[in-house]
Amino acid sequence: MQHTSNLGAKIVGSLLWAPALGWKESTEVEGWHNFFLTQAGAARVLTGLVFVGVSINLEKILSNPGFGLPGRAAEAIILLVAVLTASLLLLVPGQGTWLRGDEVLVIGVTTWGWVLAIQLLRLRGLWAGSSDLRLAFVVRVILGQIATLPFMVAGITIMAGGMAGLYWLVVGMVFSILVALFGAWMLLIEINR
Repeated sequence: MQHTSNLGAKIVGSLLWAPALGWKESTEVEGWHNFFLTQAGAARVLTGLVFVGVSINLEKILSNPGFGLPGRAAEAIILLVAVLTASLLLLVPGQGTWLRGDEVLVIGVTTWGWVLAIQLLRLRGLWAGSSDLRLAFVVRVILGQIATLPFMVAGITIMAGGMAGLYWLVVGMVFSILVALFGAWMLLIEINR
C-alpha cells in the first residue's frame, strides 16, 4: 500500500509541481519572463490610472446610472487585475505545466464570470434607453468576450499540450489592456464632453 501512495504522490507532483519528481522547470517559459514582467508593470500602472479616473470623476460616474459607467470602471479594473495576476503567477519559478495551465484557466473563468455578471446587470435596464446606448453595450459585450475568452483557451491549451498555449494568453492580455484603456478613456475624457 505504501508503494501505491508514493506512486500517487509522484503523479500528482508531475502534474502540479515539476520539482516533486526532480524535473527541471520547462525552459519554454523562461523565454517569457520579460514579457510577463512587462505585462505586470503595465497592468499595475493602468490599474492606477483607472482608479485615478474614477476618483476624479466619481460624482459624474454615479450621477447618471443609465450610461453604465460604474460597471465599465469595474470591468476595466477586473481585466487589468487579471493581466497582473496571470503575469505574476507565471513568473513563479518551478511550476509544472499543469499548474500553470490551471492558474490561467481559473483566472480566465473568474474574469469572464465577473465581466459577464456586470454586463448582465446592465442589460436589465438597457432596453429602455436609446439605440446608441444599446449599440455601445453590444460593442462592450463583444470586447469583453474577446478580452476574456483567450485566457480560458490558453489555460486549457497549456494543460492539454504544453506552453504553446501562452500565445493565446498574449491575445487575452493584449485585448484586456486595450479594452481597459478604452474604459479608462471613457472615464477620464469622454465623461467630460
